[in-house]
Amino acid sequence: MFSRYGLFFSICLALPAPAQAQMSDVICDDSLRMVQTLKEKQGAKRQGMGLRDPETMLEVWVTARNGDWVILQNYANGTSCIVAMGEHWEGAKANPA
Repeated sequence: MFSRYGLFFSICLALPAPAQAQMSDVICDDSLRMVQTLKEKQGAKRQGMGLRDPETMLEVWVTARNGDWVILQNYANGTSCIVAMGEHWEGAKANPA
């Protein structure tokens, strides 16, 4: 449980904070900075992605060392928002053909 909150607070500290932000607000930032934070500070890797609509893509990022996961929503305007996060990620194993 601590690792999920640690991830959340690390991302919050790494991103610029809006003047009236609350903990319940969605975390958004420039897409390039968000990806850099996930990769470099959290050690996360993108596990998958898919289009939600013509201007929105969802990505799943996972930190292998502790199983923390983040769902990132990317917008065409260059902004990304963390819309969900959790822990104990288990990826599906591919069936051999």
